[in-house]
Amino acid sequence: MGSTSEFNRRDLVKRAAALGIVAVPAMGMLSACATGGGGGESDNGAKSKGTTSAKNPLGVKNGAPVEAFIFKGGLGDQYAKDAEADYNKTYGVTVKHTGTQQVGPKLQPRFAGGNPPDLIDNSGSDHLDMNTLSSQGQLQDLTALLDAASLDDPNKKVRDLVYPSTLEKGKHKDAFDVLYYAFTVYGTWYSSKLLKDKGWEYPASFDDMIKLCAEIKKSGMAPWTYPGKYPYYVHFNLFAQIAKIGGLDKWIAIDNLEPKAWTSNDAVKQVVEHYEELAAKGYFLEGSQGLTHIQSQTAWTRGKAAFIPNGSWVENEAAPTTPKDFGMSVGVLFDGGSGDKMPHGTVRAEPSEPFIVAKGGKNPTGGMELLRIMLSKKHAQNFATKVKSLTAVQGATDGMQLSPGLSSAAEVVKAGGKNLLMVQLQEWYPKLTDEKLGGLTSQLLTGDMKAAEWIKKAQQFSDEFAKDDSVTKFHRGS
Repeated sequence: MGSTSEFNRRDLVKRAAALGIVAVPAMGMLSACATGGGGGESDNGAKSKGTTSAKNPLGVKNGAPVEAFIFKGGLGDQYAKDAEADYNKTYGVTVKHTGTQQVGPKLQPRFAGGNPPDLIDNSGSDHLDMNTLSSQGQLQDLTALLDAASLDDPNKKVRDLVYPSTLEKGKHKDAFDVLYYAFTVYGTWYSSKLLKDKGWEYPASFDDMIKLCAEIKKSGMAPWTYPGKYPYYVHFNLFAQIAKIGGLDKWIAIDNLEPKAWTSNDAVKQVVEHYEELAAKGYFLEGSQGLTHIQSQTAWTRGKAAFIPNGSWVENEAAPTTPKDFGMSVGVLFDGGSGDKMPHGTVRAEPSEPFIVAKGGKNPTGGMELLRIMLSKKHAQNFATKVKSLTAVQGATDGMQLSPGLSSAAEVVKAGGKNLLMVQLQEWYPKLTDEKLGGLTSQLLTGDMKAAEWIKKAQQFSDEFAKDDSVTKFHRGS
């Protein structure tokens, strides 16, 4: 549902949300024809199995062809090519590589025809519906990968190296069939140089933010901008703020589409009213409602606005317009008051950039091995260096000299400790968050909708999805 231009692609809110915006094709539409097959490993997949050994725990067959289909957005695809080069040297084969921003349109017919590629970086606005593919049995269970010895230490399994949330998020029902490779930090991004030069401090609370916005506006700069074409970017902060103030249990009720989950949660009212106030006081850059993610980021890096809601891919994506001394930084979630259920320093940081292995591919074992290589410290660090983003590999960047934005992201994650929030709503129900709630948020930020109406309609849309039998449902435990 992260990382990266994600949003050409993602209009994703992932990974997802954004959208009511723009008429981003719903994942269900993209997967409507991706129905061929299911069941067990294909004949070709079975034929591509080799002999397992200490150095080859998955049993990759030497010389067996393998194909990788990588989303080429804000993260690019060179990091994947670098891992493929090591695969080629080890197994005497050249990985067939495709880099694209149209994963869904190009792969729907291939899944339907029973000849999907082995490894897929399923990101971007035109991504495949993993929920549907999983329910059809078309995704390879990656448990064997998790239980395999890691490339760096044969005494440690792959599962021991990744963040626990990576294991949680990659499950569909009882199967672990999605490996989120990146670890994205979502939040309020700003220039540390700007704040230092102006004598401003990053706000600790909503009240502090409102006070600072007044000062910023007086200086002639807009306090905030956002990509109005993809309002779900605002949800990166808005949803997490609700969880931080109201508590994870109450947010999980929202993830689970429970009745009155929006309307009975006082934190929802407090957070949405905060955004209503920002709009009413003119604290958003004029014209933001018509900007794309790139345009809003450019306005921000050029000093037209102080803050922007985004994910940690923004450093790489906005690099062409970012001054060298900008000091890109991300701040933690704001405190709502003494009644907050989670402490100051809480941050939304979660797995992103979903990789899947097609069960019906010619070499699913090779696809899993390519992921095992990517999860080595060498390639986790290469990813951090090339795209300025963390990976699912814990501690991989320790000791590295990081770019400003990545360093800031790593610091808030380390300081957050166990107080790292993960939101599933955008991943599970992108049509709800991107199209429906995104449309509401668009009106909220232009002052055309009040907070009370936003909350009422958010509950209404959530209830409609809960009752819609055509929507695959997921459940998150407390």
